[in-house]
Amino acid sequence: MKNDDLDVLVIGGGITGAGILLEAARRGLKAMLVEQRDFAWGTSSRSSKLVHGGLRYLAEGRLRLTRESVREREALLRDAPGLVELQGFAFADYGNSRRKRRSFLAGLALYDLMAGQRRIWPQRHWLDADAFLMLAPNIRREGLAGGIRYLDAKTDDARLVLRVLDEARSHGAQARNYVAVESLQRSSGRVTGALLRDARSGEGSAITARVVVNATGAWACGIPGQGSPPRLRPLRGSHLVLPAWRLPLAQAVSLMHPADGRPVFAFPWEGVTLVGTTDVDHAEGLAAEAKVTRREFDYLMAALRAQFPQLGLLDADVLATYAGVRPVLDSGTRGAPSKETREHLVWDEPGLVAVTGGKLTTFRAIALDALGHVARQLPDWRADLAPRPVFPHRSIPCGPRGVPVAFLERLAGRYGRHAQHVVDAARPGELETIAGTLTPWAELRWAARSEDVWRLDDLLLRRTRLGLQLRAGGRELLPRIRAICQPELGWSDARWEAEQAAYLTLWQSHYGLPGAEPHEHSHD
Repeated sequence: MKNDDLDVLVIGGGITGAGILLEAARRGLKAMLVEQRDFAWGTSSRSSKLVHGGLRYLAEGRLRLTRESVREREALLRDAPGLVELQGFAFADYGNSRRKRRSFLAGLALYDLMAGQRRIWPQRHWLDADAFLMLAPNIRREGLAGGIRYLDAKTDDARLVLRVLDEARSHGAQARNYVAVESLQRSSGRVTGALLRDARSGEGSAITARVVVNATGAWACGIPGQGSPPRLRPLRGSHLVLPAWRLPLAQAVSLMHPADGRPVFAFPWEGVTLVGTTDVDHAEGLAAEAKVTRREFDYLMAALRAQFPQLGLLDADVLATYAGVRPVLDSGTRGAPSKETREHLVWDEPGLVAVTGGKLTTFRAIALDALGHVARQLPDWRADLAPRPVFPHRSIPCGPRGVPVAFLERLAGRYGRHAQHVVDAARPGELETIAGTLTPWAELRWAARSEDVWRLDDLLLRRTRLGLQLRAGGRELLPRIRAICQPELGWSDARWEAEQAAYLTLWQSHYGLPGAEPHEHSHD
């Protein structure tokens, strides 16, 4: 780690920290980011994968948040093709009143207006029951009056973080995973840097910086030496992953849970079908990885069985589960978790700026807000904080004859300036996609070679998403993955075998189907 008179030290390698690093570096600040685990290890690899304005926020009257979100969604669709893409949503109407229907359509009209543009084909459209069943043929038909179709967007959240970090590096920034902050350093009451500990080597080092930015999200209260941050209410969102053939969807399907009326969704993502989400208080602490509880699993399966009764979905159909903790500001009311605000908050003290809250979609706006606070602590730094394109235009890589253009566009979106290198590094057969996913073998080779992989779960849960897309976390493919990646990583046989055992244990305990939990047996 180079301590070259840093202007900004960013703590936290999720989407918020990555966005701050990029916006600082592209405006001439000497900046470095450190993450105590892996990049995107926390919330930013465990989200619902949606880049959306949030119709729920609009219904709650949070117009500023909705407007900011839809505009940032449009910016990402424009600047990150191949990584952020449109997703149609179908919302079934089971005999709700015409007043509610008109209200929903009016809300969608406002939603479109806030985005600042209209698409070639309508974003909103009322369909009668027969037409709606053409979009979602497997849904429950009893009582179906019709439905509404609208557009939002989706992404691979971990790859978005990695792309933003790489863009920051192209502007001279440094980013290091597995480097923890042991404490903040102070002089005359001002934060002047941090004492860091590298998990790889065990070595400690003192880094000085004119401003330290705490962008650790749900972990914002855990930095030793900072003042008292606002109170957070960590909320857990849990998800299920099913094979696309078992829950086939051309559109995302939004539904209201039959038990409590909360919104639940299922949509096609990266070759599988993703189902979410819950919104419950996370009382288990933040030191360990979050995981899906049996109650949450049963809750989501109940929603699927009610909406898709003819599919006869079983627990065993679920490929994987995952859960993330959202950094939500605590209103102090202890009301329903879903009613807490998703706004972000920035606060500061001399030499320190901290930010938490917010959502994936608005990471650029959050970063610019945080930089405004940084600017007030750097009186000699003058910069235009108007939004800039998230990513510059990148050309589509050239591939061998017969490789589909859509495949190459996807690589361009996920890897930016390195997309051609991913193609060029591929050995024979490695541009073929792994069955059940959209991931080519070549992505494994490139990640092992060039993307700061230190643990096997880095490779299979964040650089690629195979641990979520393949049954048993991809156990059957581990021999071929080993043949590709072990030489690139430079791991001995003993190291690989230890990493493989640790990965499979982690997958079983945190990404597989949850077991029965005795204290929950009394609940339906």
